[in-house]
Amino acid sequence: MFKILIIDDDPIVRMALKNTLQKQGYDVSVASDGEEGIILAKQLQPALIICDWMMSGLDGLEVCRQIKSNPNLATTFFILLTARGAAPGEERDRVQGLDAGADEFVSKPIEVNEIKARVRAGLRLHQLHQDLQNQKQALQILNQDLQTQKQILETELSEAAGYVRSLLPPPLSDTISTEALFLPSIQLGGDCFDYYWIDDEHLAIYLLDVSGHGVGSALLSVSVLNVLRSQSLPKTDFCQPSQVLSTLNQSFQMENHNDKYFTIWYGVYNRIQRRLVYANAGHPPAVLLSHTSEQDIVVQKLDSLSCPIGFLPDDEFEDNTVEIEENSTLYIFSDGVYEVPTLDGEIWGLNALIDLLTRYTKTNNCYLKQVLAAIHSVSARTKFDDDLSILKVSF
Repeated sequence: MFKILIIDDDPIVRMALKNTLQKQGYDVSVASDGEEGIILAKQLQPALIICDWMMSGLDGLEVCRQIKSNPNLATTFFILLTARGAAPGEERDRVQGLDAGADEFVSKPIEVNEIKARVRAGLRLHQLHQDLQNQKQALQILNQDLQTQKQILETELSEAAGYVRSLLPPPLSDTISTEALFLPSIQLGGDCFDYYWIDDEHLAIYLLDVSGHGVGSALLSVSVLNVLRSQSLPKTDFCQPSQVLSTLNQSFQMENHNDKYFTIWYGVYNRIQRRLVYANAGHPPAVLLSHTSEQDIVVQKLDSLSCPIGFLPDDEFEDNTVEIEENSTLYIFSDGVYEVPTLDGEIWGLNALIDLLTRYTKTNNCYLKQVLAAIHSVSARTKFDDDLSILKVSF
């Protein structure tokens, strides 16, 4: 039931309005002057106030100002009663009333049907304001809940990202040394790499890139890493890259892994024979840089034409072999390293990356932090759209 407050110093008007509105089903209270009206308004917080303009003490304008300045009463619909009908200053008076916060004016003598209609209209507007306020509060609560959930999710993602990083191998630093750069585009990415000794002679090296980003891609990436690191693929010679990729392809078909697939470059280095056998499933070519002299460098792209893992269940993969000269460097990377939008609107590209690696190798040890700085310098964006992973193996 709507609460209505009538403020008028005329007892006859008060009684007439109260009886009329009570018959309409409203909860009606009355006050005989402005000060009493303000006190009652604060106590009752009515939906609508009808107040006489001309009263002794506080007049209707001042009552209206104080009511509207109170945050708890700001949406109360305020009707000013005026006897100023068609007087020459009527327009100026209404401006005064509107400036004070009045929502409606009713002229005396009061016509019963008019006041009923004005009250109904005022209460509809008040209800609309209340509904909007309720919706605003509900949205604020929802926003707070979302912020809390976001913080929880970010914490969990950060922990998950830390776990993924903890799985990456420590650097090698003997006759074979390694350096790696792992930069997900978001907290969890689909790139992953590893290297480990299969036996005393053979070092396995690979880098994979799962389609998409986020938790699903990271989970598949970690699953593949664990399978390869534990060498748990059945009937698989892990020294034979084509066989490893074939078994992976049978085990990780898209239809069984939420339509996710992955590319992978997988190689096995024989340290006695100084020979690298490799296979590639839809991954960017690895790049081998070999010194023929202090300033001359031979560049070889270690590529193949096979599909990514998960596309075709019976796809075939082939082994390729390359001899590793002394002081050679192998770079394996995801496509996020070179598919970088530049300031002129072009894509930086694989050839530009190879030129950069070759140029840096001629002048210094080509630390990957320098490579990353160079990529940032040509990129049109501060954050990369794709995961960025690069593995450097120095023989």
